[in-house]
Amino acid sequence: MADEKEQNVEHFLSLIKKSRRGKFKIYIGMSAGVGKTYRMLQEAHALLRNGIDVKLGYIETHGRKETVELLEGLPEVPRRKVFYKSKELEELDVDAILSLRPEIVVVDELAHTNIPGSKNEKRWQDVMEILNAGINVISAVNIQHIESLNEEIKTITGIEVQERVPDSVLREADEVVNIDLTADELITRLKEGKIYEKQKIQTALSNFFQGDKILQLRELALKEVAAQVERKVETEVPKQFSYRHEKLLACISSNEESAKTVIRKTSRLANYYNAQWYLLFVETPNESPDKIPLDKQRHLINNFKLATELGAEVIKITDSNVAKAIIKISEEKAITTICIGKPRINLFRILLMRNVFNELNNMLTARDTDLIILS
Repeated sequence: MADEKEQNVEHFLSLIKKSRRGKFKIYIGMSAGVGKTYRMLQEAHALLRNGIDVKLGYIETHGRKETVELLEGLPEVPRRKVFYKSKELEELDVDAILSLRPEIVVVDELAHTNIPGSKNEKRWQDVMEILNAGINVISAVNIQHIESLNEEIKTITGIEVQERVPDSVLREADEVVNIDLTADELITRLKEGKIYEKQKIQTALSNFFQGDKILQLRELALKEVAAQVERKVETEVPKQFSYRHEKLLACISSNEESAKTVIRKTSRLANYYNAQWYLLFVETPNESPDKIPLDKQRHLINNFKLATELGAEVIKITDSNVAKAIIKISEEKAITTICIGKPRINLFRILLMRNVFNELNNMLTARDTDLIILS
């Protein structure tokens, strides 16, 4: 009874905390140059005209003439000056924003990594602090910087993006707006010098700004915003009929080379369904810490960390029978979808070799549980 009362109090406190938190709006785009910063500044002007106390916390114009012109007339919070490697650099001044307490603050480049020694390592962490103080934030990010899309972006562009934003940050947003252009419109803007300086245009056209790459990035951006809208419908539109509440379970092993892919793809599915998800590692007797190499232990720890950053609850159990362990956790957590890597990996081979695979299959059928094999 006491535990129930405590849970009720914690739930009520969480509701109060949420109500005090600032509203969060994110502009998202398929690449640099689509007009995210321009749109944020336009909105800031509109808000100012309507008597809203809006201030620019940090804006990156990249020297684009049209964007620079929109800065005129908008009040800015002075940036924090930092000396790093004998250079004077500027960063978002979180403390100044918290002190001034504007109704709305505009903060560009959500994925930015702060200068070493800053209050927070990442700018998205600065934004979370501002939101928790009850200040509304408008920000922007490119689709390439979303953590769970890292491998897909690398496949499309050939570049591994280092500055990334956890998917959980997007889930915190009250509104996500896609700034969309066709591939032809974006390339035209580039050729007209509206994105990069003239000496960089040809290099950009030969690398990132190619029609097929832009189309794929555009598709990812549209899907991301569609998933965000789906989540809002699920949480805000009254339910006229019951539906299956999705819970996903990603299963990995210590020998699984594609573990990161399984984790990221399961995270994407969880985001799409607005679902809770878990990462399961079943430690067999042969995988105890004293029996597996240190590099595999490091990989496991890194995979646990990645899954946690992407919103998973990590479950690590010891069992000599992997399939039975999966059944046990699936039943305990009411899992609707189990995600594993493709058939050539160790985990799938273990499942096929065990006599209890039929038991797993029966459980999947009886509980209407899906099994997804991720490539």
